[in-house]
Amino acid sequence: MGLILHIGNTALTTLLDVLPIVAVLFLFQFLVIRQPPPHLGRIAVGFLYVLGGLTLFLVGLEEALFPVGETMARQLTDPAFIYGGGPVPAQPVWTDYLWIYVFAAAIGFATTVAEPSLIAVSIKANEISGGVVGAWGLRVAVAVGVAAGVAIGAFRIVTGTPLPYYIMAGYVVVILQTLKAPRLIIPLAYDTGGVTTSTVTVPVVAALGLGLAAAVPGRSPLLDGFGLIAFASVFPIMTVLGYTMIAAWMRAWKKPAGPADPSRKETAE
Repeated sequence: MGLILHIGNTALTTLLDVLPIVAVLFLFQFLVIRQPPPHLGRIAVGFLYVLGGLTLFLVGLEEALFPVGETMARQLTDPAFIYGGGPVPAQPVWTDYLWIYVFAAAIGFATTVAEPSLIAVSIKANEISGGVVGAWGLRVAVAVGVAAGVAIGAFRIVTGTPLPYYIMAGYVVVILQTLKAPRLIIPLAYDTGGVTTSTVTVPVVAALGLGLAAAVPGRSPLLDGFGLIAFASVFPIMTVLGYTMIAAWMRAWKKPAGPADPSRKETAE
């Protein structure tokens, strides 16, 4: 009964969140375009699908995905797991949490590959580029960036080092890559940094950060628990730009040399 009430409350909240979007669309349709929206029945059915899908998805996040991140962080930082029942040092070092970094990278990669917004962007990029941009290649490149970013973000939480240093260094690298990367891929690479911070990645990564900050001695969930999403935004830009730069270099390296120009023959006296 409690679950049914929870689903109902979530559906009502989702309806209130989606209604302004619908209102804006219909206002522009009737007041600016001055035409009734085409396929009104299909739009209504699609609206019901969106409402039902978002409701069930949000309930699933709250009941399953969000607790998973906190639980795994708490278990992987348990002294009984880290030290195997041995003596616990007064001040743990960053190497004691190697499994946390592995889990952060794995969960960052998995959630990004399953991210609906990234799937949509990858498919559109593949269609518009005529197959030049591979959908799976783009998704894997972005997922590798998120995995690296979340792992480094977990390292930052464990060590307690300032967040701005990491973010500034990351964007310096992005700026340098932008100067050398092919122009056609730069807008897409920057967009991939935004699509990773969406419905699947954000709850799990945020839960991981909060759980890790609460479990590591001397860390504050409020001050240290947040910030992982920033890593998940900047590092995919780096990996996508790096992926395209490496691919361009490999194509140039494999390109066979053209035939010699017969007009440039040297004559010997």
